[in-house]
Amino acid sequence: MTEHSEEACKRVDGGITRVFELLGKRWTGPIVSVLMQRAVHFAELRRAIPGISERMLSDRLTELAAAGLVVREVDEGPPLRVAYRLTEAGSAMEPALKELALWADAHLTQGDSDPC
Repeated sequence: MTEHSEEACKRVDGGITRVFELLGKRWTGPIVSVLMQRAVHFAELRRAIPGISERMLSDRLTELAAAGLVVREVDEGPPLRVAYRLTEAGSAMEPALKELALWADAHLTQGDSDPC
């Protein structure tokens, strides 16, 4: 029988909680997925993720940077351009995220969220 008590809830893994607090936010996964491929300028990143607003993209990139997963690089130009890339810690997520993608392909029904 599964235990459904307040005590059981206190034992949720702290690492899993932290991961999903960050990566569970809407748009964060697609942003990281694009950045796993290469460094990308802001406008390219926005075009790669249909439906995301500039404000939301900026907010999520700021959160990922604060978590040490993304770095913002400014090319003074002209023209001035800003690119984003994963840090070493961000790149270290790739094997786990690829495994999650394989799991999703095998166990989750295909939805309308796939733009391709």
